[in-house]
Amino acid sequence: MALDFERLKAFRAVAQERSFSRGAKRIFRTQPAVSQSVAALERQVGQRLFDRLGRRVQLTPAGETLLTHVQEAFRTLENAQAQLDALGGLKRGMLRIGASDTTTCYLLPQVLRVFRERHPGVEIIISNRPSPGVVQQVVAREVDLGLVTLPVRHPGVAVREAAEREDVLICAPDHRLTLRRRARLEDAVRYPLLLLDRGSSTRSFIDARLQAAGLAPQVAMELASIEVIKRLVQLDLGVSIVPRVAVQEEVAAGKLCALCVFRRDERRKLGFIHSRNAEPTPAAREFLRLALERLRAGTP
Repeated sequence: MALDFERLKAFRAVAQERSFSRGAKRIFRTQPAVSQSVAALERQVGQRLFDRLGRRVQLTPAGETLLTHVQEAFRTLENAQAQLDALGGLKRGMLRIGASDTTTCYLLPQVLRVFRERHPGVEIIISNRPSPGVVQQVVAREVDLGLVTLPVRHPGVAVREAAEREDVLICAPDHRLTLRRRARLEDAVRYPLLLLDRGSSTRSFIDARLQAAGLAPQVAMELASIEVIKRLVQLDLGVSIVPRVAVQEEVAAGKLCALCVFRRDERRKLGFIHSRNAEPTPAAREFLRLALERLRAGTP
């Protein structure tokens, strides 16, 4: 029985995202088209592959079995493509990168621009996830490279340290904290705190530091976007703690004030990760080389 490639592609996307709508976005198809492909595949194999649970789906035992073989088949095809790309000297190919919104927005753009200029034939796909999600993607080989907040301790990934990340306290330019050259966590908790929502590495870092200091913060808002946080802080609705790289433009323009709040030895590290169980593709190796060169030099 020959299984249709496009149907398998749709099946894998839905299985990875546990959602028909997100699976469709993942492979740039419409949800009805993906639903039809999965339904056709289920008819072809004669078994139900997903249990529908409202908007989410769950693999049936038959779906779990099929996914194992489909993943292996796609890995074989991807390895073949990588070898062909190597013979072609990066004239074509695909590069899949996993990174958080913050990293994608503030650290990767210039590296991506240089890579694109040198290798315009390589298709680049960016998958935005918090660091723990990126680790899972690398282990499952859904992405070739991940840029995450360290440390990462997983036997399935190899780590290359890339850069240092400093977190700073930000406030409006006319806030009373601007009278200081640096601040303490004790100063921050005296004001409404606007923080990234739980699950991000930045929020986990801040919560751990507050707990270690025995402080109970007044968290006024939890938000998913640093851009929104910056705007609200500019309006003096509170203060926040964010990576310095995310506010450099606003600080330079006088729209925000950034104060040191952690010791140098408390700065976090960023690193690239890739699967230990697969050789990085030529595109991934070249991007990693270029990114490490620029990030370590402080010129993303």
